[in-house]
Amino acid sequence: MVLADLGRKITTALRSLSNATVINEEVLNSMLKEICKALLEADVNIRLVKKLRENVRSVIDFDDMAAGLNKRKMIQSAVYKELVKLVDPGVKAWQPHKGRPNVIMFVGLQGSGKTTTCTKLAYHYQKKGWKVCLICADTFRAGAFDQLKQNATKARIPFYGSYTEMDPVVIAQEGVDKFKQENFEIVIVDTSGRHKQEESLFEEMLQVSNVTKPDNIVYVMDASIGQACEAQARAFKEKVDVASVIVTKLDGHAKGGGALSAVAATKSPIIFIGTGEHIDDFEQFKVQPFVSKLLGMGDIEGLIDKVNDLKLEDNEELIGKLKQGVFTLRDMYEQFQNIMKMGPFSQIMGMIPGFGSDFMSKGNEQESMARLKKLMTIMDSMNDQELDSKEGAKLFSRCPGRVNRVARGAGVSARDVQELISQYTKFAAMVKKMGGIKGLFKGGDLSKNVNPAQMAKLNQQMAKMMDPRILQQMGGMGGLQSMMRQLQGAGGGLGNLMGGGPGGGNK
Repeated sequence: MVLADLGRKITTALRSLSNATVINEEVLNSMLKEICKALLEADVNIRLVKKLRENVRSVIDFDDMAAGLNKRKMIQSAVYKELVKLVDPGVKAWQPHKGRPNVIMFVGLQGSGKTTTCTKLAYHYQKKGWKVCLICADTFRAGAFDQLKQNATKARIPFYGSYTEMDPVVIAQEGVDKFKQENFEIVIVDTSGRHKQEESLFEEMLQVSNVTKPDNIVYVMDASIGQACEAQARAFKEKVDVASVIVTKLDGHAKGGGALSAVAATKSPIIFIGTGEHIDDFEQFKVQPFVSKLLGMGDIEGLIDKVNDLKLEDNEELIGKLKQGVFTLRDMYEQFQNIMKMGPFSQIMGMIPGFGSDFMSKGNEQESMARLKKLMTIMDSMNDQELDSKEGAKLFSRCPGRVNRVARGAGVSARDVQELISQYTKFAAMVKKMGGIKGLFKGGDLSKNVNPAQMAKLNQQMAKMMDPRILQQMGGMGGLQSMMRQLQGAGGGLGNLMGGGPGGGNK
């Protein structure tokens, strides 16, 4: 069972509590049975599943519960906490230090996706402003250096390796010395793997580790082997000081739950998960946000990171318009551009509360992205007057010929154009209501600036007004609105979230 399916099944089981008129032992047992069944289908170890069930049951005692207690919330909270425990080794993950070399050595079996993952990690740090490089110390696998060279060149990351030197220890030492002299901050060393755990592999790892003196040894593990991950991870940890784990191939197989829970049992923190072949199919693993996202509760912290990664400048012009309740078609176009810059669509949607489990499959991602591009193509066929008009939809209703002209230019039907304008009208109306809320565009904590009743009313209105399909394309406006409070408080800022940024909408 893929993780998205696991999330859906657990969410459905939890939702049965909300549908029940009375919360009692029978309802609790039925819900736990469904959750345990879903976990076992996802290949989570039966011992861990049994423990989860026992722990939830020990927290919920209907005889001792006071009549006024919210039993639904207590049960849901207990399940959430136990799911977190399932994938949390309770060990703090290693963090690199700015301004000095941080040597990261990769180990793992051949075929686990080690070389690709090296590039993904390097690219992750590069995007965050670190000076990064790659070293290929894998002389066992033919083509390893070519693969790393190709990946690094594509990502514009400096690399080191050799076609003539066959001793991986020499290559690793030379590479690390070279990049340390050049003041690189993240030095990633890719090492050899084998088809199985062999003494020669462990001996080579020890030698490379001794000469490079890594700050962090990362064990890369293929999630598709499920519960067998635990024995493998333990074997590597006994030979070298594995400080972190990266789990790969969590994109479409039946072993995800088994892999994650098995690694947690080894007390090595998972720092990233690989969810596909592309360089962006790579997510930082934080236990609570991961479980929240799995259950469709979103990952606010992750979304803030994504927004901040765009390095958008505060768009004072747009904020000024929003204060006046003005929102043009060009403003909407710029928001679409920002969504597309933020990375894989399913990752972004999964971070928005309420959208997680429905947007983790590649099919949905491709479909949603295609529809988003279609909307942008329609707006590409509009002229400046139409894009910048404060009247927006009225221009088109007064002159129906505009609709037909835009449709012809975009290669779509007139109905497609009218649907876009209809949704834009609803969006603009929402912005107008936002503009009338006192304190919404002040800095600082939104909860202190804005009347909670007004904010709740706005959320309800947005949910009613927005077409669910267009919510997908816009990044979930209901979700975005509910996140404003946290985003403002965390420094993401409405200016960053809604701002077009440099170069937006150059048409």
